[in-house]
Amino acid sequence: MDLSFLCHHLEGDRILKEDKKVLKEDREESEKKGFIHVKTGNGQGKTTSALGMALRAVGHGLKVSMIQFMKGGDSRYGEINSSKMLKNFEIKQFGRASFVNKKNPDKIDIEFAQEGLKYAKRVVESGEYDLVILDEINVAIDYGLLSVEEVLDVIEKRPEDLELVLTGRYAPKEILNISDYVSEILDIKHPFKEGVLAREGIEY
Repeated sequence: MDLSFLCHHLEGDRILKEDKKVLKEDREESEKKGFIHVKTGNGQGKTTSALGMALRAVGHGLKVSMIQFMKGGDSRYGEINSSKMLKNFEIKQFGRASFVNKKNPDKIDIEFAQEGLKYAKRVVESGEYDLVILDEINVAIDYGLLSVEEVLDVIEKRPEDLELVLTGRYAPKEILNISDYVSEILDIKHPFKEGVLAREGIEY
C-alpha cells in the first residue's frame, strides 16, 4: 500500500474526528444558552407556533410555562386542557373571556396584566423552567396594559439558559432589537374573511 496515501487517509480521519468534536462542543455550548424568540405579525398562528415549541420541549423532558395575557375562560382553550394531560407543562391565564377596549381598557384588564407580569417575573427568575412563553404580551404592551420597560426588565433578568418566547401582534422595536429569533406571520389568506368563525380545536 502506498504509505503517502495511508498517511493522507489517517490525517483525514483525524481531522474529521476533531471537526466532530468541535461541532459537539459547539452544540453543547449553544444548548446551554437560552435565546429570545418573538412571534409577531397580523397572521394566524403565533400562539400555535409557540405551543409547538412547548410540545417539542416537553417531549425532551424540559419544563415549560406558558403565561397567557388578555385571555381567560380557561376551558374554552384547547391548550389548557392539553397541558393538564402533559407532565412539565403549565399554562396560566391572566385576563377575561372578553375583548379589551384598546382606547379605554378597563381597570380590571390592567390589573390582570400586571398580575400576569408579576407571575411571569417569578417564573422567569425561579430557574425552574427551561422554556417560558409570554403569550400575547406584545398586544398587552400595545394596548397600554403593560409598559415596554416593565417587560424588558423581566427579559433582562432571566437566567442565561432560559429560552423565552414572546407572542402577539405589534411587537415593539425595543424587544425586536434584543431578540435572537423574530418571526413575522402574515395574513395572506384566512377563511374568516369569508365569514368562517373561529373553530374549536383548530383556532382555539
